[in-house]
Amino acid sequence: MLATAVDFAIFVLLTKVVGIWYVLAAILSAVSGGMVAFWFNRSWVFHSHDSHIKKQALRYVSVWLGSILLNATGIYLMVDYIGLPEIQSKILVSITVGIFFNFLMNKYYVFKTGNI
Repeated sequence: MLATAVDFAIFVLLTKVVGIWYVLAAILSAVSGGMVAFWFNRSWVFHSHDSHIKKQALRYVSVWLGSILLNATGIYLMVDYIGLPEIQSKILVSITVGIFFNFLMNKYYVFKTGNI
């Protein structure tokens, strides 16, 4: 939840305060939240304390890039084609991608015990 809070706080700051285009803000905020998420996922969520952090980090980056692509594309489609507000689109897309892509990929690919 902390990583999500970082992601959303930076997204709102960049779009509403700084005035950055919402798709670029989604990418930048996802990078920030992703760095926090790797550390927390490795340490607390999946309890992956083995010595293979480099391999996990590489796998995490590949999943993370996919997540950023899915989030940015989803937000763009929700705002430009469906007409939803940026913040609402960010929430809907982030929840969907977080549950059906990020969590499953992290659990069964990045931090799976014996997967290294």
